[in-house]
Amino acid sequence: MTTVGFIGLGIMGLPMAANLAAAGFDVVGYNRSKGKADQLAERGGRAAGSVAEAVRDADVVVTMLPDSPDVRAVMLAEDGVFASAKAGALVIDASTIRPDVSRELAAAGAERGLRVLDAPVSGGEQGAIDGTLSIMVGGSAEDVEAARPVLDVVGRTIVHVGPAGAGQTVKAANQLIVAGTIELVAEAIVFLEAHGVDTEAAVQVLAGGLAGNAILDRKAAGMLDRNFTPGFRLELHHKDLGIATAAAREAGVVIPLGSAVAQLVAAMVARGDGGLDHSGLLKLVEELSGRA
Repeated sequence: MTTVGFIGLGIMGLPMAANLAAAGFDVVGYNRSKGKADQLAERGGRAAGSVAEAVRDADVVVTMLPDSPDVRAVMLAEDGVFASAKAGALVIDASTIRPDVSRELAAAGAERGLRVLDAPVSGGEQGAIDGTLSIMVGGSAEDVEAARPVLDVVGRTIVHVGPAGAGQTVKAANQLIVAGTIELVAEAIVFLEAHGVDTEAAVQVLAGGLAGNAILDRKAAGMLDRNFTPGFRLELHHKDLGIATAAAREAGVVIPLGSAVAQLVAAMVARGDGGLDHSGLLKLVEELSGRA
């Protein structure tokens, strides 16, 4: 039985770890708040009291953490992943972080005899629950193939996109597209409502044509109901758009629409709405339109 040490049992991490346990992996989970690890234990995994305990016997280590500093700290601490995992272990970082940090950690892990992949995911909480995430993987082809038994449990679309850091670069592009699409769907809904159109019928027909997209399929119903219970919080998307805009600037690439939606997301976070689902951009469109 393959042992998986899983670090970070939040909205995404807990269902991913639980799916691995259900698939027959021996999953040992750690989270800063112990209650999450206990929830994993109730779902077939085991709870660990520290990062070191979670990873010391693991064949594979998966991390799902909020931001670059969190991942760097967990990987590089004296009692962290790199210091505690056994030689040859496969380390899969499913967090969304800066590409340069992923490259740095891949090199640091290799020096310690570890195989490190950056494998950020897309699909939100429901995708994590259903095991249908899209996973963009950076690292060596050999290590990606070794990781497939684990990745195939938590994802439906797993693609090797290049060397270390490439997964994070593709994820940044993903977050640009998602944020821009949410903003346009929000604008379309407010536009339709202002004209007294049956919005549910309108969304149905729009989703069936060239305007169809995953945001209409997965988020429009909640947006129409003004239900912004977080599947992916605005504050996290704000972080991701910061990664994307910084990477674009470093590459000399102009992203005018991406930059505009990044500012709208930043405004919502600044005023205290960072805990809402990212579809909460609809609130700001309503307010700017004088329809709140």
